[in-house]
Amino acid sequence: MGRILKSYIFWTHERGSFHYDVMVTLILAFIFITPHIWNYGDHPSVGNFAPSEVVVRSTGENAFTYQIPAEQVHGNSSMQFTDRLEQSIERISGPMVIDHYDTLKDASGKVTAYKVWAHR
Repeated sequence: MGRILKSYIFWTHERGSFHYDVMVTLILAFIFITPHIWNYGDHPSVGNFAPSEVVVRSTGENAFTYQIPAEQVHGNSSMQFTDRLEQSIERISGPMVIDHYDTLKDASGKVTAYKVWAHR
């Protein structure tokens, strides 16, 4: 038994042999099963986006929510605010109709982003 264990550790079996297949099966089982058993802490964190990144989520058929950073809502200052929001959305999704929007603020009260509900 000790000799077989030693041969597994040093990988001395010929390719296609029974012991080689057992070693490969154990490695594949480790790769595919352990993420379901152990938490490696490598899951993406929710909400940590780049400051210039627009987050788009589907809320139904032809309905979406957009989280647009405040810096991206720019344009001609004579334009209405909703028109500037539409312009930011059109660059991503094409023509959309804005239903309503919310202002997102940080702890100090500074506007960080706008959450916009829109549909086609």
